[in-house]
Amino acid sequence: MDDNKPGLKKDRPQVEFPPSITVRQLADVLKVEPVKVIKQLMRNGIMANINQTLDFDTASITAADFGYDAKAAKERRALPSRKGRGKGKLSVRPPVVTVMGHVDHGKTTLLDAIRKTNVTAHEVGAITQHIGAYQALVDGRKITFLDTPGHEAFTVMRARGAQATDIVILVVAVNDGVMPQTVEAINHAKAAKVPIVVAINKIDKPDVNPERVKQQLADLGLVVEEWGGDTVCVPISAKQGQGISDLLENLFLVADILELKADPDSAAEGVIIEATLDKTKGPLATFLVQKGTLRLGDVVVAGAAWGKIKAMFDDKGKQVHKAEPSTPVKVLGLNEVAKSGDFFTVLPDEHEARSIVEKQKYPRLRPTLSLSALSSQISDGQIKELNIVLKTDVEGSIEPIKTSVERMGTEKTKARVIHAASGSITESDVLLASASKGIIIGFNTPSSPGATQLANVEAVGIQHYDVIYKLIEDMDRTLKGMLEPTYAEVLSGRAEVRAVFPSSKLGKIAGVYIMEGKVWRDAQVKILRQNKVICDSRVSSLKRFKEDAAEVSAGLECGLGIEEIVDFQIGDIIEFYRKERTG
Repeated sequence: MDDNKPGLKKDRPQVEFPPSITVRQLADVLKVEPVKVIKQLMRNGIMANINQTLDFDTASITAADFGYDAKAAKERRALPSRKGRGKGKLSVRPPVVTVMGHVDHGKTTLLDAIRKTNVTAHEVGAITQHIGAYQALVDGRKITFLDTPGHEAFTVMRARGAQATDIVILVVAVNDGVMPQTVEAINHAKAAKVPIVVAINKIDKPDVNPERVKQQLADLGLVVEEWGGDTVCVPISAKQGQGISDLLENLFLVADILELKADPDSAAEGVIIEATLDKTKGPLATFLVQKGTLRLGDVVVAGAAWGKIKAMFDDKGKQVHKAEPSTPVKVLGLNEVAKSGDFFTVLPDEHEARSIVEKQKYPRLRPTLSLSALSSQISDGQIKELNIVLKTDVEGSIEPIKTSVERMGTEKTKARVIHAASGSITESDVLLASASKGIIIGFNTPSSPGATQLANVEAVGIQHYDVIYKLIEDMDRTLKGMLEPTYAEVLSGRAEVRAVFPSSKLGKIAGVYIMEGKVWRDAQVKILRQNKVICDSRVSSLKRFKEDAAEVSAGLECGLGIEEIVDFQIGDIIEFYRKERTG
């Protein structure tokens, strides 16, 4: 970085922060208003809101703009609080556990058994229709559960920068075994690098074989402890309550190993689990507090929403006045419906909250990562591992492609297929790629309309192939940092030859009428005669009324010469085009 920038000193103070940090937290570290950080990011071409997560490189450049040298923190630590509730000390917090698995394998019934309530009976068709957050007290220790309708919500939060889960319970029904959604749940959890505890459910059914399920899990890379692996596996019957105490004991054991801690004395921060519009109460949101203590009357910014908390309710509907780390609460008081997966943070007053929300209402613009862009980053040493979501037309194509791709690369850069399945590319695939900062490769399979639209929003690159050797060749060159960019021709204008004039230098000059678009000097052109291309060249001369012209628009006439000698004929069509990078 340039130490001679105006306003910066050569001996600059140093600041420390972790590999990822939100705009709000960065402002705290730099001791400036968040609005100033947002404005500086905009000057650097980055549109970000107060809750958006920045990588270390972006944050360090921004820190330099404010006169600081940044270095990576050696250990995790609490970032300073602006609200001033006290510095506080890190205290052990309850683990946050997400329950995942295939539909109807007993996820909600398991939570029902743990909470000793009857959630399942109240759900339409006994299938979870929304995200639920529940906290249970087990032997004097609290544990928070996120009950999701699958893995999508889990990954939506990751895609938006929120790592809300500490442990994943993978529920597998012993009578069904591993199913497609089970595989997806495993891959999503692995991509998030979250420990997995397997609960083999429905062991009360007759003639079941848990060993078959363990073998299926081992085939997917989850080797249970009794087979010499490191995956905790507990046989249970959620319906009968069998094995629940063993499962909870193992969850707390994993949590103790993770040493989960948070500062309860700082201003509250966390993630929005779900948000709805109640017909009588207005906007409601379920907050999961990750740091600090949320209190009644606090002013919060929650994504693009803000408000003063008028009421808070726990998972049983009881009104509460505060929520400590790892506690889920439903809050009332936001000015609009927030988005699940967005962050919330407590601010000193309503004026600042309103100001920040207004300042941050900019679209998030990110360039889509193409293979050539990734190749360039690999060449520069910015990427060490390329995450890939692979979708194919048939199951038989998965293994040879996956094996070939993962064998490629160099000592510095490898490819990792984080999820592979047959079928079309779906929105779930896009979310996984976005959350893992990877790409999607489709082999002989289309993208659903929703997936294409979401990929544009999330800036996820989708590469389609129908020839396997081309796929392998592109991936090999990408991982070696050698892939050249690809370009497409974009038509910019069309003209018709209406007169031909002799020229001593160019042979002939075409007098043309611009039918559409525009033409310009040095433009690339194709000359068509009876719909066949007879020449592909470049404009060397462009005149209007005997005067040189830089460009001429539709509806006007001009004289045109090209670099190659061409026998123009009246009626020839000239197409003007440019090349744009597509990959």
